Amino acid sequence: MRRIISILMENEAGALCRVAGLFSARGYNIESLTVAPTEDLSLSRMTLVTRGSDEIIEQILKQLNKLVEVVKVMDLTEGFHIERELLLLKVKAKSAEQRTEIKRLTDIFRGKIVDVTELSYTIELTGAGEKLDAFVKAIDLGDIVEVVRSGSSGISRGDKGMRL
Repeated sequence: MRRIISILMENEAGALCRVAGLFSARGYNIESLTVAPTEDLSLSRMTLVTRGSDEIIEQILKQLNKLVEVVKVMDLTEGFHIERELLLLKVKAKSAEQRTEIKRLTDIFRGKIVDVTELSYTIELTGAGEKLDAFVKAIDLGDIVEVVRSGSSGISRGDKGMRL
């Protein structure tokens, strides 16, 4: 089962390495990982996506809570949450027909063209992973120059936040 785990941790050197090491040492895979400082500059928020049975996820959560730098751990998939990814896609756009089709698809998926050259467009798109997958599949594979994805970021719905 796919799980999104949010971790509030001290913003210090080596903290990310210890979390990644915990997964590596136990043979668990991290599908995606995003980390950034929070409104409190002494804390960072890490969002990671992994897969495993309920028993494996329970073990992961317990092990994460044992790390000194970890302040709080939350499995976002246990409740209502919002999940988004960022996609940057560079595509060939040589002809007027290609440019028109790329613009049309970008508009349909509510994306933005953020860079234009004589030969290419770079498109920015945010949303659920399935939406981004569908957009990439809609583009002719031969026209794709480069794909960059951020991985999932998530937050719980409602008025409560993940704080100290």
